[in-house]
Amino acid sequence: MKSTKLRRAVFAGSWYPSSPAECEKEINGFLAEGQKLDFPAGERIGGIVPHAGWYFSGSIACNVINSLKSDDPPDVLVVFGMHLHPDDPCVIMAKGAWETPFGEIAVEERLTDELTRQFSFSLESFNNFAQDNTIELQLPFIKYFFKNVRIVAMGVPPAKSSLAIGRAVADIAKRLDLNVKVIGSTDLTHYGPNYGFVSEGAGSQAVDWVRHQNDRRIIDLMLDMDAEKVINEALVSQNACCAGAAATAIETAKHLGADQAESIAYATSYDKNPADSFVGYVGIVF
Repeated sequence: MKSTKLRRAVFAGSWYPSSPAECEKEINGFLAEGQKLDFPAGERIGGIVPHAGWYFSGSIACNVINSLKSDDPPDVLVVFGMHLHPDDPCVIMAKGAWETPFGEIAVEERLTDELTRQFSFSLESFNNFAQDNTIELQLPFIKYFFKNVRIVAMGVPPAKSSLAIGRAVADIAKRLDLNVKVIGSTDLTHYGPNYGFVSEGAGSQAVDWVRHQNDRRIIDLMLDMDAEKVINEALVSQNACCAGAAATAIETAKHLGADQAESIAYATSYDKNPADSFVGYVGIVF
């Protein structure tokens, strides 16, 4: 049944295709690229994905989300995202559904009801919300690979207090007997004059520093599944734009039973568009 409270997609037709046929064409291309990636064996509970336009980072996000498929499909996919500062409130749409080119994804309201009773959120609605790409760009992949899944999507700031929400998500899901997978949406270092971050000059020297030093530090902490250190590192080094989302996804995955993480891909926007300003992307699976 279609929801009367449908949150419309705002980035379709610009950051990713608006038609199901064009989306599927791009997804098939991403999956072909994914055949070259080295995925760990076994059940996967979640991951970290980038959220630039599909041209730049769609392949990484698509392949991480596809890797979460299993013989026991999830009831709910929990997505953490949003560009927030440490003092910002947590944000959630607790009711309704999200629009995608492949059809709508309903909110799992039993889980959001409990979360909003336990924690303070700034509540969005289907017709009153911030336009934020970090969550929306994952939704076509989620709907394509998990036709009947429901969603809980929220913004969490880069603060230690966000981690309690991750633990609560795992606890509530177990109590409600919900099979849950989780993703955190973040890009990595935003380097160059467009972002006011030019400490290492320009050109290949700057790209090498971002790749092998600045991004590497936070990727290693993500792989260690050290949620609190991920937040602290990002605040110091400016190497994750949504560190709260990544860290809370890690915390949730750990409490759902994940005990290791592996990186399956890394890229920068410089790889496709060499410029003085560029962004790093990583795909991680738990």
